[in-house]
Amino acid sequence: MKIYQNYINGEWVDSASGEFSDVINPATEEVIAQVTSSNEADVDAAVEAANAAFPEWNEMGIEARKLHLERLYDKMVEYQQEIANTIVEELGASRTFSEKAHVPLSVNEMRATLDDISDFKFIDQIDNAIIQKEGFGVVACITPWNYPFNQIQRKVTPALVAGNTVVVKPASDTPISAILYAKLADEAGLPKGVFNVVTGSGGTVGDYLAGHKDVPLISFTGSTEVGRGLYEKASPTIKKMILELGGKSVMLGLPGADKFKAVKQAADTVLNNQGQTCAALTRLLVPESEYDEYLEVIKDYYANNAAVGSPDSHDTKVGPMVSKRQMETVLEYIEKGKAEGAELLIGGNAIEGTGYYVEPTVFVDVTNDMTIAQEEIFGPVLSVIKYKTVEEAIDIANDTPFGLSGAVTGPDRNEAIKVAKKIRTGNVYVNQGARSPRAPFGGYKESGLGRENGLYGVEDYLEIKAIMA
Repeated sequence: MKIYQNYINGEWVDSASGEFSDVINPATEEVIAQVTSSNEADVDAAVEAANAAFPEWNEMGIEARKLHLERLYDKMVEYQQEIANTIVEELGASRTFSEKAHVPLSVNEMRATLDDISDFKFIDQIDNAIIQKEGFGVVACITPWNYPFNQIQRKVTPALVAGNTVVVKPASDTPISAILYAKLADEAGLPKGVFNVVTGSGGTVGDYLAGHKDVPLISFTGSTEVGRGLYEKASPTIKKMILELGGKSVMLGLPGADKFKAVKQAADTVLNNQGQTCAALTRLLVPESEYDEYLEVIKDYYANNAAVGSPDSHDTKVGPMVSKRQMETVLEYIEKGKAEGAELLIGGNAIEGTGYYVEPTVFVDVTNDMTIAQEEIFGPVLSVIKYKTVEEAIDIANDTPFGLSGAVTGPDRNEAIKVAKKIRTGNVYVNQGARSPRAPFGGYKESGLGRENGLYGVEDYLEIKAIMA
């Protein structure tokens, strides 16, 4: 069994605590590795290293920083298969989804930012003022378990190109991806202290890092509840915060829409990655007059495209939940759905045997005031809601505290775009439109603050100074 250390100031080091925590494969329930259980002394060391490295990194200029990051990108490309293997093993995502989605997201998003960054104006002139954009200093990158490698990339790439240095605190369930990222950074020769990783619990390491006096910016992805708590940690020193939080997104099938395409797009988001995706289209809104037809399409799609099994198999669509705790959470939501009057069309149970598996589940007769329609479940659960008019459908779509993503499918593209403009979310896909790695990603309302990806993501990591001369 492998034992992993922290990566601080360009060195692999043991935790000052001398303690370790287990990493569990959610498909086999076996301990596959141990990582250090860091404490406040480890965080202090990492922040000190990043703080010391900041002035030179920030002042070296974008082209020099870009050269370093190009070498990191090359390592990412070189290690694509190992990245995918790691995600399969510690997260339980299917091999196909790990290889075709998790890894390409990282590679393509980093490539897009590096391709565009040379055209970004770090210095501008307005009247007699020199406008200078530069790094904040040390960025605390607190990352989730659901996309354990790319969520690090989404923070580290813009933070570093902007001139900041970073301390990464990965999720406790999936820390090996962060250790692998550090291995790539080390082999790429990033200057000491520019990139650091400390592993440990969110309540100990994450909270202390977020409240650290020498950390001016927190970049966090995770639940809205935890995001609220970080406000308290940030408030004494008025830190800048970038938050990518929860979602309860809709697929709105307009009258006459292609039912198969609407169902496929929604269903895939709650089957791939076991529905552990913040932007999953967990509410399927369909016209009341076409409701029964939609249910037949759903049953047929799930019968042929929802294979549950070992995540290591290319034949598997749905693997295990990331942990026993997450499995229990999903099952609790399913019970709430039944108790509040929703009907099960498909699934609804744990799968007996080894591993943290939940059946792909579809609820029908759902109303938007039910818990399963309002709260983020983060599991393979789809809720089908019917509407009478398009205006009512838009109201239902917006009747949520979240505003992260959404989708509209309709027979007329222009009409679908008109509807998409009325949905209060940071992202809306129209008629299965493809996502661009340059397009901003982030949410309205309780889904967060700031944006990720491309130059939009870089802007959030920059201080702006006006020099009048």
